Amino acid sequence: MASESTFDVVSKVDKQEVANALHQAQKELSQRYDFKGVGAEADFSGENILMKANSEERVLAVLDVLQSKMIKRGISLKSLDTGEPYASGKEFRLETSIKEGIEQDIAKKINKLIRDEAPKGVKSQIQGDELRVSSKSRDDLQATMALLKGFDEADLQFVNMR
Repeated sequence: MASESTFDVVSKVDKQEVANALHQAQKELSQRYDFKGVGAEADFSGENILMKANSEERVLAVLDVLQSKMIKRGISLKSLDTGEPYASGKEFRLETSIKEGIEQDIAKKINKLIRDEAPKGVKSQIQGDELRVSSKSRDDLQATMALLKGFDEADLQFVNMR
């Protein structure tokens, strides 16, 4: 037990679950009475999801339907980066993107949180868009995981526990 135990902190989204949630939202938009005749739709636009409707309120309602489907499929809304509705001709549009990986400034905040509040002997280092956390004690690592579960600026997962 002389070696160090580690785990990685990542922020990933299952693209297939996003596609399934979008498909379910499209189905609901085509069937619901309050969306008939308002041009409400949601579809992929490259890496982003583009929602359209004839009014700002309707496009926000489309976003609400999409978010509810994502929650049901286990996708955290923290991983969505939604813009503001904007007019484009006769319709309103709203774009949302899926955030993958931990951004550098958020990684620094997590690093500082681990340094300040995690048990002594726990070290962390930024490796690209993820963090590696290490300690000699597995109990300290589990305490660090519990601490990071309360971090609300990003959707975090813990992988590669060794």
